[in-house]
Formats: sequence, C-alpha cells, structure tokens
Amino acid sequence: MAESQWHDVGAEAELRARPLTPVTIGRLRVAISYRDGAFGAVHGACSHAGGPLGEGTLDGDYVVCPWHHWKYHRQTGLGEPGYEEDAVPRYQVRVQDGRVQVDVASATRRSRIPHDPHPLARKVERAPGPPRVLGISTTNMEQGHPRYSTSEALLEHALGYAAGTLHAEQQLIRLRDLAFRSCEGFYSKSAKACTWPCSITQMDPDDQLDRVYEAVVHWADVVLVSTPIRWGNASALYYRMIERFNCIQNQVTIANRVLLQNKVGAFIITGGQDNVQQVAGHLLGFFGEIGFHFPQFPYVAHSRGWTAEDMENNVRFVQESAELREGAEQLTARAVDHARLLLDHQDAPHLSSRGGRKAHRMARARIGDEPTA
Repeated sequence: MAESQWHDVGAEAELRARPLTPVTIGRLRVAISYRDGAFGAVHGACSHAGGPLGEGTLDGDYVVCPWHHWKYHRQTGLGEPGYEEDAVPRYQVRVQDGRVQVDVASATRRSRIPHDPHPLARKVERAPGPPRVLGISTTNMEQGHPRYSTSEALLEHALGYAAGTLHAEQQLIRLRDLAFRSCEGFYSKSAKACTWPCSITQMDPDDQLDRVYEAVVHWADVVLVSTPIRWGNASALYYRMIERFNCIQNQVTIANRVLLQNKVGAFIITGGQDNVQQVAGHLLGFFGEIGFHFPQFPYVAHSRGWTAEDMENNVRFVQESAELREGAEQLTARAVDHARLLLDHQDAPHLSSRGGRKAHRMARARIGDEPTA
C-alpha cells in the first residue's frame, strides 16, 4: 500500500459552508463535498467528457457534473445506481486542527462501463453511388391540417427534378415532423461541453435531430434548404436547427476536425415580405462557416414585396410560375454539377480536409507572404 500523502486543502469552517467546492493539489483537481456532518473527496474530472465536478451540484450524496449531468457518489466515487462501474477516483479525507486534508495516495482507480459509441460518431466516409441531394424544409404549419407552402413546393419540385432528370438520390426532411429540443447552451458552459454528436442527442434517445445530423454529415452531397421569410428573417424552425449545428462547427474550433467535406449548399427563399437578400446573406454566411461550398448563383427567391399582404395571390403566383419552377431546377442542376466536380477531386489535397481553421489561417498567411510576380 502506498505511503500516505496528506495535503491541506482549506479551512474546515470554509469548506463546511459550501456543499461542493473545487480545489487543486498541484495539478490534481479534487471535488470536496460536505453533507450530514461528513466530508467527501473525489477526483474533479468527470469520466464522461472531463467536466469539472467541483463546479457541479449535490443531489443527495451524488455529485452532479455541470456539463452533462453524470453522477458520482461523493464519498465512494461510484456512479449512480445502475452505473456504479462508471466511477471516478475517491480519496481519504480528514480534519486536523481545523484544516481539511486529502490523502492523494489513497486514490481508487477510475473505471468505466464499456459504452458503445453513438452511431453518429463513426468516421465520415462517403459510400459509392450517384450524387445525393437532401432537401430540408423549415416551414412550420399546423399538424394534421397542412397548407400550401411556396418554399416547400419549390423544394419538392427541385428534388423531383434531381431524381428524374439528374439521376441523383434524394430525400426530404420536414423539420416540423421532427421532435427535437432547442439548443440548451452546453457550449456556454465550456467549449468542450459541446460535443459531437450533440450533447442533447447523446443524452436524449427521443430527440430526433439525429436524423438531420445523419443526413447532413454522413449522407448528402447537396443540401437544399427552403425557408419562408418571417419578419425579414428565415423561419423559427430554421434557427432552431442551426443553433444545434454548433456541435458541427465546434469540432473545427476545438478539435481541429472538419466533419463536412465536399458538401454543396443551395437555398430556396420565398415570402410575402421583402428582405430576400438579408435572409440569403445569413444562409450563405452560416453554411459557409461550417464548411459548405456553393455553386454560382446559390439561391432562388421570390417576394412580391412588403405591401403584398394578399397571401392568396402570393400563393397563386408561385403555383402558376413556370419561371420559379425552372429556377429551382437550374439551381439544383448547378448544385449537383458542383458536387460532382468536388467528388471527382475529393482525393486531391485541399484546405478543407486539412485541419480546419488552424490550417485555413496558416494557409492564408502563407499565401499572403508569397512574393508577387
């Protein structure tokens, strides 16, 4: 048995005043708890994703990680009932002369139940086959009593053209058909608390945004997003979705890992209000930020203007417009052609596959340093 190594971690009176306190012993993080007249000491890093247990909360005798809510007994380090083998090291703790001391040599072993990786966590590899076009409709409407949606109708026409004329595989996701939670700000706790797959997706088996992640990250070559204009912006469902895409972008910034390779984005925007360019600008900015490419002229849009409140005529115009349907077809053709070009060159070195933002910054610096002819 290792010789004891007792370390002073603070005054008894101060540590008794708080149910949970983070302390450090050299480089070691420890979570000190106090309840029912007794102290406990466990390692300060959660076994799940390294969350700071000392900054969490107490739920009875269990320390709750502030990142993803894994629980460990505050004195034994064992996981909550049913997950006892998910354990963090625990330490002996004593009080002498009004000071709390921890024996770092008494640490038990960290252990984990074998957990199968989430299906979305697999390596991103494109399977052979024709171009794949994903349509995402962000239109909301009353369930059970669907109405005509101008943006979704053009999207459906575009997907039909992709399958029939361009010989591409296609699928349509209507966000309104999915039950998914809004982003709950794990990134705001710590960048590393925002994981891939999304923390919510990992914790909630009923959260259905996994279908969007699967299609966007692992399946599609082209993503066509359709949205109505709502008070000068894209739809509320669109924003709910892209807030949850932070876990994709976050992989670039904290893990230097680019999940989206050779993906092409294009957009269909319609509305009874003006502001087409603002909506398009946001769509292009966001999807460019997470790694998408764009074809020339990457969106089609229609609006009869701010004063056109006669929605029946707005709908009728789109229904009868061969020009808008042709525009949706041409947009899809441009996007598929662009995807084919990228797929033909997917094995050639290019910046987007080489380490994310750091590589992009370094490459721009090198280009800027090159002498001009």
